[in-house]
Amino acid sequence: MGERFAVTELDSPVGRLRLAASERGLARLGLPRGGDHGFSGWVRQHLPDAEEVAWLPALERTSRELDEYFNGCRVDFEVPLDLRGTPFQLDVWNALREIPFGQTRTYAEIGRAVGRPRAARAVGTANASNPIPLIVPCHRVIAAGGKLGGYAGGLAIKRRLLALESEAARADLI
Repeated sequence: MGERFAVTELDSPVGRLRLAASERGLARLGLPRGGDHGFSGWVRQHLPDAEEVAWLPALERTSRELDEYFNGCRVDFEVPLDLRGTPFQLDVWNALREIPFGQTRTYAEIGRAVGRPRAARAVGTANASNPIPLIVPCHRVIAAGGKLGGYAGGLAIKRRLLALESEAARADLI
């Protein structure tokens, strides 16, 4: 039997989110995408050896914190995370968590933050494989010159998240 994971779906202002938590914390957050294979297909794709359990505390906490975020009441997530990746990916994802709410950084700035000043493309690749977008805020990373670049959930969701944070920042909610 594989590792134990609890999974659920959550409605949000950007669409239906998919959450998976291990006993260590939130392990995956799936953003809405066109052409996906439904919830059970998402679980099989991202957690192929998982033993599904009914519920783990990280799911409830994540649901509450996401609700607070979308309602403009939360700027930092405190849910424990179960991030898994290469050492470089983990460095990038941890650097993303340092980007303040309502602000953006470029791929090159993140590269410098992790001690790899010429690794902007590698930072982009690490961003693209971020298993917990939104909470590990890869939507706050933009290309040089202010272009949005890509986003796992699509550019419409990225624009919406940046606008939500910008509005909250202007309203002094942070």
